[in-house]
Amino acid sequence: MAKSVLIIASDGSEEIELITTADVLRRAGLEVSIAGIQDRASIQCAQKTSLNVDTSLCGIAGRTFDAVVMPGGQPGTNQLSEDARVGEILRRHEAGGKLLGAICAAPLAFKSHGIAKGGTVTSYPSVKNELVAAGYNYSDDDVCVWENVVTSRGPGTAFAFALKIAERLVGAEKARSVGSDMLVCCCYKLPHSLSHGPGAL
Repeated sequence: MAKSVLIIASDGSEEIELITTADVLRRAGLEVSIAGIQDRASIQCAQKTSLNVDTSLCGIAGRTFDAVVMPGGQPGTNQLSEDARVGEILRRHEAGGKLLGAICAAPLAFKSHGIAKGGTVTSYPSVKNELVAAGYNYSDDDVCVWENVVTSRGPGTAFAFALKIAERLVGAEKARSVGSDMLVCCCYKLPHSLSHGPGAL
């Protein structure tokens, strides 16, 4: 059975981060469910793209996934940070040792819901000070892995973020193959563990 990933989305989520992550993970053979916190059939993303979601947050209540991932964007990040259901899902999956991912401003939702306390994260640069003030160690890496938490910086790092999540769930070989098929390695330096060797781009 394929491993499963929940992507929690909202009105105001950054579409590049949301769509790229879902697409890459599906190419890697993962079962991806995009759940909207507005509990309706579609959301309007940060750049006004309308996107049909797979389910509502209510529709996946009680389900356990192998990973839970959040895109950034505003006001999407604020809504993820303020939604008590999101906090419950994150804390339950953290306690179960599942993989958690957040990109751009979305690590602020970790802060709001008490996730990865004292851990090391990265984010969109403008929210760095909030995360440091909350007690997180901060990394300037495009993709940061701390225990079972994967964070990344923004739309331009979405491929690397998604491939790192794929690597953790289905292995480096599969993630590398997916990246190669999409020519990601030709235009972006993949995380070290996904590269083809010292001379890889």
